Amino acid sequence: MGQYYVYILAKGRNSTFYTGFTENLVRRVWEHKNELADGFTKKHDVKTLVYYEVHDNYDAALSREKRLKKWNRTWKMRLIEEMNPNWNDLYDSIAS
Repeated sequence: MGQYYVYILAKGRNSTFYTGFTENLVRRVWEHKNELADGFTKKHDVKTLVYYEVHDNYDAALSREKRLKKWNRTWKMRLIEEMNPNWNDLYDSIAS
């Protein structure tokens, strides 16, 4: 039994978003930041961790990621700003 993370990366405050799911948030965000994750984030230069949530259940986390991916931009921005009103990069706070 582990922890699972749903996260949102952003290129900027009013720019491109990426929603993901992982078992190791520090490693996964590091991969995005260092362009080791081929695909959307590398192509669109999306590297700033602006939101994450922790789940104890794999299925619940995966389901949450799928729901968030369907949300519109306004809803995602509201969710991010509840946790991170200044859109700071949260990576340093989780990596230390």
